[in-house]
Amino acid sequence: MKVSVLYPGQPESPSAVAPYARFVGQGGATRLWLGQSLRTEPHQVAAYLAGAGSAVPVGTSVTLMPLRGAYEAALQARSVAALTGHPYVAGFGASTPDVVRALTGRPYDRPASTLGGYLTTIRSLLRDETVHGLRLAPLRHPGVEVGAGVLRPGMARVAGATADVAVTWMTSPDYLRTVVVPALRAGAGDERPVPRIVTVVHVATGRPDRNPARLAYLAAGQHLRAAHYVDMLCRAGLSVSTADPKGGARALVGSGLFAYATPDGIVERLAGYAAAGVDEVVLNPCGVLLAEGEQAAVDDLAAILTAWKA
Repeated sequence: MKVSVLYPGQPESPSAVAPYARFVGQGGATRLWLGQSLRTEPHQVAAYLAGAGSAVPVGTSVTLMPLRGAYEAALQARSVAALTGHPYVAGFGASTPDVVRALTGRPYDRPASTLGGYLTTIRSLLRDETVHGLRLAPLRHPGVEVGAGVLRPGMARVAGATADVAVTWMTSPDYLRTVVVPALRAGAGDERPVPRIVTVVHVATGRPDRNPARLAYLAAGQHLRAAHYVDMLCRAGLSVSTADPKGGARALVGSGLFAYATPDGIVERLAGYAAAGVDEVVLNPCGVLLAEGEQAAVDDLAAILTAWKA
């Protein structure tokens, strides 16, 4: 299993992401992952870093489908691959009904199916095929993997049929093994390879002056108010509710989904994801970043990556 790092915020400047890119450039991590940002746009951040000397493998986990059409999405993804000189992972999510309504005028009737059609169009464009009379101009590049944000079995089946990568958040090894992997296989059938799994894991190294439940709440409080995340966590056996995100944060810590331990202890927990079939785990130090700042988050990642390499 490969280990990568996530810049866990919306950067005001690409320079804030540079320390995370250095982990990748120095061989300590496999890939730099960026989430959706409404400050500096993630594809432009990746291009800036490449021009500044940090041309490293990049992925997005995930950008929101309603923000860009499929043609522009394919163009942006291919551009990052060409500019960095590395294969790029373009992860997309359907977003929430409220956001979709605000951006497009109405929510998607069938979010999973809509995302599946979107991914199919992007993959066709990246294969230099003509879609609805349009195609991308020829460009040599290292390649793009198209990914889908996956939480529940319905989206996993769609990802199995349409994506190269399934990107999951806050999914336990047992839930991946018993729910996500079988659904991916069912979606892929005998016609195509099963998408590889990339799982984002909240991490923080244990210290006497830290409150892990507070760090988990800072990191995941918004997700713990979202019905689709809470439904997934309940399916995975946690007792959580959108009405009690602080209780949900405590449950994340108690279950190990928020990996709070010594660096060696976190590495032991990551091994469970490898056993569940995860191809790449992404370390997310969001709680530490929000509680203690950039340097503390970077220090935690450095300690965990050192323990992993050892």
